[in-house]
Amino acid sequence: MTGISRTSADLDPRRRRILFRAWHRGIREMDLVLGQFAEAELPGLSEVELDELEVIMAEEDNDLIKWIIGEKPVPKQYQTPMFERIAAYRPDFERLPEEMK
Repeated sequence: MTGISRTSADLDPRRRRILFRAWHRGIREMDLVLGQFAEAELPGLSEVELDELEVIMAEEDNDLIKWIIGEKPVPKQYQTPMFERIAAYRPDFERLPEEMK
């Protein structure tokens, strides 16, 4: 749970780019959420789902993490099955080692 564990060699360029961006967000909590989601789900996502994922990933990390942990309500436009799938990859941040918080 500390970083990328899959190779991107079998992914097309768009999915490789998304995978990289998912693990290099700016705040570690979002690396963990989006990185784990991307590793597990990218190969099976449709083009429409990739479009939606990229729109979500364009949001600010501080907003995304607050929506995911329930600190702020999720905006209407992101109350979607895709956002729920992403949020399901939320680790228990209370149990993370101090250096990862």
